[in-house]
Amino acid sequence: MPQLPEDIIDRLNQMERRIKALSTAVNTRPAVNEFRPPPSDSVTITRPLFRIFDGYNHEIFADDIMTGGLARPWLQLMPPLATDPAKWPSTTAPAFTTVARCMNPIWQPKMRLSVYTAASSGGTGQVRVLVDGAPFGPTVTAGTTYDYLGLLPGDMKTRFGQTMTIEIQALASAGTVYAQPALIHGAQT
Repeated sequence: MPQLPEDIIDRLNQMERRIKALSTAVNTRPAVNEFRPPPSDSVTITRPLFRIFDGYNHEIFADDIMTGGLARPWLQLMPPLATDPAKWPSTTAPAFTTVARCMNPIWQPKMRLSVYTAASSGGTGQVRVLVDGAPFGPTVTAGTTYDYLGLLPGDMKTRFGQTMTIEIQALASAGTVYAQPALIHGAQT
């Protein structure tokens, strides 16, 4: 058998150690997604379920095994809304007053919200947004569009899937101030 130079054998041994170290690192890393079979007593459909969980074991993605498509997260859609400001939520109060309120689940750490605002002829005022009682984004002058993308208040890890309350508040210095939500969706960081 021919003799190999000693450095080649040393190199092969060194490569083998590196491969073992990489293999160990890959196998000890936590899974980022996971397939889980349905509980045997609750689902009789034989199709597999597809679920993805985050690092805190929150189910962040799931398929719909009954009809196909996406089960989670479900995506909320805005209903068609009036375009006439006179039909929008409004106030004549000289202090911030809630003119619109909704509740939504917390699926993502950020939210984008767009609100059209207007004031009656000669009217002036401001519009702001609160999420669970905390200010969310800037306060805008009536007549300008509120459009803000930012982190939700609170700890996402402990609030995931819980319900948040979003309030649109308006203040009328004179006349009437109107506010109409036009777009809302969650976003990643």
